[in-house]
Amino acid sequence: MLLSVLTFTTCRLDCYWLCFAIFALLYFTMRSIFLKEINSFFSSIVGYVAVLSFLVFCGLFFWIIPGSSILDYGYATLDKYFELAPWFLMLLIPAITMRSFADEFKAGTIEWLSTKPLGDTDIILGKYFAALALVVFAILPTLVYVITIDSLSAIKDNLDTGGIAGSFVGLLFLSASFTAIGIYCSSLTSNQMVGFLLALFANFILYLGFESLSQLPVFAAGLDYYLSMIGMSFHYTSISRGIIDSRDVIYFLSIITLFIALTRISLHRRTWDTAKQD
Repeated sequence: MLLSVLTFTTCRLDCYWLCFAIFALLYFTMRSIFLKEINSFFSSIVGYVAVLSFLVFCGLFFWIIPGSSILDYGYATLDKYFELAPWFLMLLIPAITMRSFADEFKAGTIEWLSTKPLGDTDIILGKYFAALALVVFAILPTLVYVITIDSLSAIKDNLDTGGIAGSFVGLLFLSASFTAIGIYCSSLTSNQMVGFLLALFANFILYLGFESLSQLPVFAAGLDYYLSMIGMSFHYTSISRGIIDSRDVIYFLSIITLFIALTRISLHRRTWDTAKQD
């Protein structure tokens, strides 16, 4: 029994060290791109406006606007926020990612990046994690809502902490997926606005499109459930219950991996076409 426990503990520590080593390797290889993207975002007023707009809209809809305000709802819960947040993220994230590759293509600096000791994967992951870090930076201030709701509650320490924690985890997975989609859409065009609209449309389809499609009468014979499972809304709602199911985690990781891979294909094809023209 003791040997089994020691073996399990050793294996778990090995996994932690392996994950740490992979993360450290990725960080050092893509650090220059990551820092470049962060500095570029905050050197423009557009970045501040995007983050501030997200927080203002969240605050307005959650606290002030009738019909969605928690003060009209009468219960100490953040359910309204987690219902509204995906829609605001659907606008915020394309605004962050739309310039990731579109600017590089427009300015012709993608060829300059290709001459650096960086692979396509390093460039993509550097831009991806930089955009994701900015999204997390925008979400972090909304943690104040938890403290505020708890202080306004008639019964102290009565919040569903498990559900709230699960909802924030679900929001992070959803943001990571939206960001991967936005990075891919930006790699398809040299126009920022086109990249924004493509990402907005793709995020909407993958978040709610399949859920809406499953409600059609033609799919009512049992296919509706499996069709809704393709959409991100199904898995986001599942995690928001406070139970992190491995199937939901695998789904979101698969979406992220798929669109990172598609971005690599798109970037390789575009640089290859440019090289042939030269």
